Amino acid sequence: MKGYVFHGPGQSAWEEVPDPEIREPGDVIVRVDAVTICGTDLHILKGDVPEVRPGTVLGHEAVGEVVETGADVRTVRPGDRVLVSCVTACGRCRFCREGVYGQCRGGGGWILGHLVDGTQAEYVRVPFADLSVYPLPGALADEDAVLLADIFPTAYEVGVLNGRVRPGDTVVVVGAGPVGLAAIATAQLFGPERVVAVDLAASRLQAAKEFGADAVADASEGPEQLVEDLTGELGADVVIEAVGLPETFELCTRVVRPGGHVANVGVHGAPATLHLEDLWIKDVTITTGLVDTHSTPTLLRMAAAGRLPTRGLVSHTFPLDQMQEAYDVFAGAAETGALKVVLGVPQHEVVPVHPTAV
Repeated sequence: MKGYVFHGPGQSAWEEVPDPEIREPGDVIVRVDAVTICGTDLHILKGDVPEVRPGTVLGHEAVGEVVETGADVRTVRPGDRVLVSCVTACGRCRFCREGVYGQCRGGGGWILGHLVDGTQAEYVRVPFADLSVYPLPGALADEDAVLLADIFPTAYEVGVLNGRVRPGDTVVVVGAGPVGLAAIATAQLFGPERVVAVDLAASRLQAAKEFGADAVADASEGPEQLVEDLTGELGADVVIEAVGLPETFELCTRVVRPGGHVANVGVHGAPATLHLEDLWIKDVTITTGLVDTHSTPTLLRMAAAGRLPTRGLVSHTFPLDQMQEAYDVFAGAAETGALKVVLGVPQHEVVPVHPTAV
């Protein structure tokens, strides 16, 4: 088969790789029908995730059909259409028993496209299938369902839930990429007074408005003043960092109010300064996290019922064999207007996202 292989920082290719095989009784083999590219994949290609070894097939989000199962698999069978979660779970270790699947110590956690071959291929082996793939309702299209493999549970769990968004809060989301937009959408489930989006790209700020942001701010123009004006100089109750850069994290700590929460979602490849000389007296809570995907069943039900704005996140679709072109479009989002890029789905006309003055 073919897959998108990481060969070291700045080096990758769509090329022939061995077909996956069942290795453990809990494994399944899934034919990939839809796959997407994550900002974390871009971090890997830049060398920010050194645990990824050269020769690894990238990707950790997919929708597909089960074609083979191990002897111990009970929840799915060949022919089932499934969501492949970005996190796998052994189900036996202490963390899995507590529902903290992202910290699995039994061989799971974030392993696809990280420690083992991932989903950006024609087929993928998924370990611990009974807790790591989800049968999909027929009404949910592939390009909608694939967004629930990572970005929606990540935004909801690591951003909104860790940030403890409450009714009447002012929520600032720094970074209006796919995860940031999903955070804007799911924060509204808790009735905040306002949601403010911060980004450098005008096209993404426009998308943030469409996903429910009440105000937007260009990151290069001092968003601190806007937050002060909107909150009577108190600061934001919850700030969600969805970029992964030192300057965006430090911005979050400047705009949070005393007693507020900073929920870091972004993948960081460089140290950020923690200004404890300013923060120690402010009673600020800072959380970090890898998604556990405990919310995936709930989010799947909501998406099937039309309660999540999944479709608006997909800006570009490609055949599976145009992986490099899809990466180029996604990495150049400031110029291409890309939000979420999905590969392998049937082609249809996609309305382009044009930069709009804010």
